[in-house]
Amino acid sequence: MDAAFALLRHSPFTTAVPSPPPPAAGRNSAAPFSFRPSFPAGEQGLRARSRVVAAVAVSGGEETAASVAPVYKPTPPDRELRTPHSGYHFDGTARAFFEGWYFKVSIPECKQSFCFMYSVENPAFPNGMSTLDKALHGPRFTGVGAQILGADDKYICQFTEKSKNFWGSRHELILGNTFVAGNGSAPPDGEVPPQEFRKRVLEGFQVSPIWHQGFIRDDGRSKYVQTVKTASWEYSTHPVYGWGDVGSKQKSTAGWLAAFPVFEPHWQVCMAAGLSTGWIEWGGERFEFENAPSYSEKNWGGGFPRKWFWVQCNVFEGASGAVSLTAAGGMRKLSGLADNFENVALVGVHCEGVFYEFVPWTGTVSWEIATWGYWHISAENEKHIVELEATTREPGTPLRAPTTEAGLVTACKDTCLGDLRLQLWERRYDGSKGKMILDVTSNMAALEVGGGPWFSDWKGTSLSPELISRALRIPVDVESLLPLPFLRPPGL
Repeated sequence: MDAAFALLRHSPFTTAVPSPPPPAAGRNSAAPFSFRPSFPAGEQGLRARSRVVAAVAVSGGEETAASVAPVYKPTPPDRELRTPHSGYHFDGTARAFFEGWYFKVSIPECKQSFCFMYSVENPAFPNGMSTLDKALHGPRFTGVGAQILGADDKYICQFTEKSKNFWGSRHELILGNTFVAGNGSAPPDGEVPPQEFRKRVLEGFQVSPIWHQGFIRDDGRSKYVQTVKTASWEYSTHPVYGWGDVGSKQKSTAGWLAAFPVFEPHWQVCMAAGLSTGWIEWGGERFEFENAPSYSEKNWGGGFPRKWFWVQCNVFEGASGAVSLTAAGGMRKLSGLADNFENVALVGVHCEGVFYEFVPWTGTVSWEIATWGYWHISAENEKHIVELEATTREPGTPLRAPTTEAGLVTACKDTCLGDLRLQLWERRYDGSKGKMILDVTSNMAALEVGGGPWFSDWKGTSLSPELISRALRIPVDVESLLPLPFLRPPGL
């Protein structure tokens, strides 16, 4: 069951470039929007405040300090709201494997979003595949990619076929990669303070649950979209929701069976909602923000589903507290069965610290998704009913995703400017809608369709077979069964 994040594959950028200049301050401009999210009582005082300023060129050695300075803190052990599957799932074998990560920051005041997407493919071959490797294992796609879908639907991406400078924590959401190292510097192999990262990494990124920074340069191979030449960013994040009730143990998005290599690819929402503070330099503009709504998720396995859809939003009007929605569905191949596929989907809603989960092993999820422009999803479980409808007039931006048939190719389309209505009710004993819990709207929903072919609208219903439903309803806590980290499978 997989929400889609976009990945890329391009030839490597091999020309060394000078270190990017420090962030430049700019002229404050009045934000033309007053659309602001609200947050739960425990987050009083944390309100999104952001501004957009024109980037000022640094010349003649003259530099100015950033007006927004996020505060870096190392990732603490046993942090609150940590979800299962936060770590890097690569097990060291040569089996076909990818892992991808998605981080989104939304700035309501200027109605812009930035989606950061990272991928690693077949890291068992860190220097790419030799002729012997291809003879033994068959041809594979290898490497590390970074791409951003940013303001005004512009795009940037950078790729290398080698993953030797990629690193990821086995049990925590911490990863990074160096595309171009600093002169005389060794690429980091773990989380480092921001100042050290800037010295050792000219082009690359590092990200944790509470810190994100990087600088990448477009490799010039995405002629089909508007691109920016460079992007740099530094921001900190305060998680608000993981994937579960606040104050409770967080859940595996796809159930406890995700701890094992079955029903691939797998998916985990790592942070359904957070508050991010910092800056992003995007082409000629600098975006500064304080407590801006943010989100993160990840995927791993052999490849993406044959086709999929995805809806995500945590910027809403009409809400009295923090609200986050994630809904997705896909047509995935059943393990060990040739050309046998199943439809799976889920909806997750966080509201006022409570998690409302709609999954096929405890209820039903139904959908009608157009080839582009319309998403309608409804679901129910024993206690609640949810319905969402999203539309967009935007043309969407084509992005890449990993496919089992052709590797990383342009296979999905996204926008962050969808119109969405989300409704949530209590469910009466007779199955009808009871008391309304939530009725909110947004004009900043992230929407996606991928894979295919999409010859017509896709209508479907996801209901797990009884045997699988019974297994997934068993409250198995794999982490508690394996209390020592070195006993746990990678990623858990």
